[in-house]
Amino acid sequence: MFGLIGNFGPWELVLILVIVLIIVGPGKLPQVGQSMGKALQNFRKAKEEDFDELEEKKEE
Repeated sequence: MFGLIGNFGPWELVLILVIVLIIVGPGKLPQVGQSMGKALQNFRKAKEEDFDELEEKKEE
């Protein structure tokens, strides 16, 4: 399954950014970026909390 993804070069990234810009539009792009940043931040926070919880259980 992951073999289909492959490596991303600079041209692929530019193509993806152009497609996102066409779909979202330049006015909404900052909001989309902000939403993605918040989602990543929440994911990292949840991951760290889970690791901390596992460490606490391991110590018991």
